Amino acid sequence: MSWYRKAADQGLSEAQTSMGLMYFEGRGVAKDHQQAASWYRKAADQGNARAQASLGWLYESGNGVSKDAQQAAYWYLKAAQQGNAGAQNNLGGLYQSGSGVSKDEQEAAVWYRKAAEQGNVGAQLSLGEMYANGRGVPKDEQQAVSWYRKAAEQGNANAQFGLGWLYHTGSFVGRDTQQAVHWYRLAALQEMSMAQTMLGGMYLAGVGVPENLSQAAFWFRQAANQGAADAEYFLGLAYINGKGVPEDWRQGSIWLRRAAEQNYSNAQHVLALLYLSRKESPDDGKQALYWLRKAAERGDANAQLDLGRIYASGKILNIDSRAAASTVAGPLDQARDKTQKDLAATIGEVAGVARDEQAAYFWTMLSLANGNQVARDYLPPLVAVLPAESKSKVDAEVKAWKPVK
Repeated sequence: MSWYRKAADQGLSEAQTSMGLMYFEGRGVAKDHQQAASWYRKAADQGNARAQASLGWLYESGNGVSKDAQQAAYWYLKAAQQGNAGAQNNLGGLYQSGSGVSKDEQEAAVWYRKAAEQGNVGAQLSLGEMYANGRGVPKDEQQAVSWYRKAAEQGNANAQFGLGWLYHTGSFVGRDTQQAVHWYRLAALQEMSMAQTMLGGMYLAGVGVPENLSQAAFWFRQAANQGAADAEYFLGLAYINGKGVPEDWRQGSIWLRRAAEQNYSNAQHVLALLYLSRKESPDDGKQALYWLRKAAERGDANAQLDLGRIYASGKILNIDSRAAASTVAGPLDQARDKTQKDLAATIGEVAGVARDEQAAYFWTMLSLANGNQVARDYLPPLVAVLPAESKSKVDAEVKAWKPVK
């Protein structure tokens, strides 16, 4: 520390930059971001690119100085023009977002490319995304995959997950589920919850790897422990069905509730079914109705149909595995179908639900509008008893309806 201080006091820019880093990280001195900014500025004013890039980041993040995107862009440009890859990447980010500079995706791509060609992993990922989406550059699938791969091979978890997704879905590359598993696993080992959930889904469905329910549960748990709602949901189903873990409805309901409380509609729907099948207290019916309504309000077409049937009869009737399997989209469909189809049929009374044909028609029509063709079978008796004026009013409400976010 004393040597760096002496050299810095004598005006050596590298020593000043090192002093800035030491104060920023609290190495050998008490952490002090204002002191870090002061030393970085001394070096930056002498043209030290590393200090200029660091000072730019302090202005962008508001550490040790007042947040100022224009000053960030000014110092990033100084460093970027000297070839500093980190500054080039960060300057590209400012141009892409329009922060501190006029938004210009073509200029963003220019700076990302300069950084990416020097091996900056963040720039490689960003450039890959720009090629994938045709933003700032012409859309080019081969270039997108190439830059994703470069970033992934350097260990970037986002790029590894992205490359896994491309192989999984067959986007831009030939579909190769074994390659998908390979890249998902690398990202999952870096604690990326999305990759852990996807890897669990691959093991559950036996896609790209042999089916292994205990491995599926293991990876779902890793992601669930980070609060990933989809993983909490799948882990809950694993406990309910005894798939890869011992059957334990209490544990299953705990994980399902965690996902439901994050507004994960599939979990809300299944949690409603659990309350119906349990029926241990008079409150269970009310809890079932509460979670069913939550799922329906978020757009779950099967929950909407079930809610319509409740209002049509004042009861929950014949809610079976079809109702549990909410209409979903995405690469985990196989895993979701596989687990949900094992849920048992349930019949239960719901306290305090009055028969309401208008509400029944609304939820049944909404279910149909959201793609649940089964709902069509339940419409004729409702149409027969509903006045034309009420039906027209509900039809307009269905057309204007938006799911709760």
